[in-house]
Amino acid sequence: MLVVAFNGSPRRNGNTATMLKLALAELEAAGVRTELVQLGGLHLRGCRACFGCAARKDGRCAVRDDELNSLLERMLDADGIIIGTPTYFADVSTEVKALIDRAGLVARVNGNLFKRKLGAAVVAVRRGGSIHAFDTINHLFLISEMIVVGSNYWNLGIGREPGEVVEDAEGVDTMQTLGRNMAWLLERVAD
Repeated sequence: MLVVAFNGSPRRNGNTATMLKLALAELEAAGVRTELVQLGGLHLRGCRACFGCAARKDGRCAVRDDELNSLLERMLDADGIIIGTPTYFADVSTEVKALIDRAGLVARVNGNLFKRKLGAAVVAVRRGGSIHAFDTINHLFLISEMIVVGSNYWNLGIGREPGEVVEDAEGVDTMQTLGRNMAWLLERVAD
């Protein structure tokens, strides 16, 4: 079993990455292989709405001069997908939005390639707007017929400066519970 987490923050070691690592540690403790993919710094742009993916139906984006297809391959190889983002103007980062729009469209027009994979959204927030960002990611999972994994609260952590999120005890617990819940569900789905 493999869970791939995407860090949609431009900060490689910021609060979003910290939260993702908390969830991944629980998965690893349960024997699940994990991978953390950094989106910030990659050459990745939004969807052009060319619908080349629908015409080709080869499970790949028709735009092949950036990193999307390699990210899509990781999503397809995974049993579980976690997408993490900081909160930017009450929504996801541009990197996450590009991933959602492009990978989501390719998956949909090729027979719902993400169907029955597990998905979880993780959001880092300074103060407000996180629920909208959380919803944005979950919309991808739900329309893709994925199984959304929950925790004991919304999957968010509060912090502004890098590392500050570990001071949010409830956020830390939420991430750890998320990791344990995903590991538990992966085991049940594999049966």
